[in-house]
Amino acid sequence: MDFIFIEDMRAIAWVGVFDREKAAPQMLQIDLTFGVPDAAAENDDIADTIGYDAVINRIRAELEKSRFNLLETLGEHIVKLMFDEFKAPWVKISIAKAGIMKDVKRVGVFIERGRDKPT
Repeated sequence: MDFIFIEDMRAIAWVGVFDREKAAPQMLQIDLTFGVPDAAAENDDIADTIGYDAVINRIRAELEKSRFNLLETLGEHIVKLMFDEFKAPWVKISIAKAGIMKDVKRVGVFIERGRDKPT
């Protein structure tokens, strides 16, 4: 399996349980790696892969319209989106909030999932 990665994507999202987090959206840092069909490299054809531009635009659109209490729920939401809409066979994501607490650079979540049955 081949993989595409998106590193240090910045996106604005409504996520958090504290009043200060609910008062305004926050900047998130997202790293995403996902499996792509071997046919992409074999055929050298964009139609055989998952376009990272489409993934980035779709995630940003989803974050504009959704609110989450937990980063874990947000991460699972993106994993489901990758499986359902992009048919990725495997997804790894990390999502972090920067500067959320004094003397802490980032806090976040890391999720890795594979499909039970490829489609």
